[in-house]
Amino acid sequence: MTSPPLGRDFRLLWSAAVSSRFGDALRTPALALLAATVTRDPRIIAAVVVAGQLPPLLFGLLGGVYADRWDRRRTMSLVDGVRATVVAALAVAVALDRIGVAVLLLAAFLLAALGTLFDSASFALLPALVPPDALPRANGRLQAGAAVAGGFLGAPAAGLLFAVAPALPFALDAVTFAAAALLVLALAPVATPAPVAHGRRGSVWGEIAEGVRWLRGHRTLWRVTLLAAASNLAISGIMAVQVLYALDVLRVPPAGYGLFAAAAIVGGVAGALGAGRLAARVGTLPALRAVLAVETVALTGFALARDPVPGGLAMAVFAAGTVVWNSLCASYGQRHVPAGLLGRVGAAQRMVGLLTAPVGAVLAGLAAAAYGTVPVAGAAAGTFALVTVAAWRTLRPVGTGVPDQSGVA
Repeated sequence: MTSPPLGRDFRLLWSAAVSSRFGDALRTPALALLAATVTRDPRIIAAVVVAGQLPPLLFGLLGGVYADRWDRRRTMSLVDGVRATVVAALAVAVALDRIGVAVLLLAAFLLAALGTLFDSASFALLPALVPPDALPRANGRLQAGAAVAGGFLGAPAAGLLFAVAPALPFALDAVTFAAAALLVLALAPVATPAPVAHGRRGSVWGEIAEGVRWLRGHRTLWRVTLLAAASNLAISGIMAVQVLYALDVLRVPPAGYGLFAAAAIVGGVAGALGAGRLAARVGTLPALRAVLAVETVALTGFALARDPVPGGLAMAVFAAGTVVWNSLCASYGQRHVPAGLLGRVGAAQRMVGLLTAPVGAVLAGLAAAAYGTVPVAGAAAGTFALVTVAAWRTLRPVGTGVPDQSGVA
């Protein structure tokens, strides 16, 4: 069967997403390097990191509301325009040596806060640009492009550009945001969906509650959300100790850690490009169950590995499965959630997933300090095994009904 074409508007959206991701990959490590030049106090450097992590938890649901209220194309373009201005101002401040802790905290917080609105609008806009059957392929290509732009291009370049001139990665990031804003603005206009409840807008909190209630009432999507949150607990834990595990257990030489990490990026790109084919062949829900099983095997192999090569291969397979899972989860929600609720439901799903990530990282850090990194890897594999069993028991197509319209796999 011939895959439906993704079209001009998707190509524009893909180009904007890749441009923006490249800039993010430049800015994030450059911001950490900049913080280290301002202060050597680890508490303040950690505060800069936290400032970039708080906004999705504080404003994620609010971003979903306005992604459903406002024109999504213009919202994304405006947000990227504002982010370009913020990063350009940061670049000027760096060039003039006017950087302080307050500036770093404000920039990190503001950029992350704007990102919550952009992410909600982007998630909700995609189904209006491509046919429903093409959503898994479209999401996969978006993730593949982001992985290449961020992992292979942006991240390695950030340190080099910062060494040449500390303001350079921020100036280039501003250019990528401006380019993304123009690309999104070139999309064909898309009508703003009508409100779902009573045909009119309610209060902000009422609209947030409406999105959460819809998600909670859709049995399959709610189960997918809970499974994603449980798996994020393990993923965050293994990522928190990965560098120590690689160096101490797998005996990866420090000079080779970049190559070891690149294996996961290659796996992620491969998974992203194969997500659409897998969904088309077996269906979304069966694919999600199968992916969790593969991830469990890969993570078990990683926990048992004592050499860089098998450890790197296991992590590449695990990363491929994670990207496939993310692509198919997004596609399933975009296909089943009403257009007028996409921003809020997507934001609620991200919020649930975000809540478990810091818990997993903290638990992994405490466990690794007390018992070493090997038990952490084993616990992560065990968690994935439990998630897989739960998925095979609960992720099955059910009859069509209201509000749980999950009969399409």
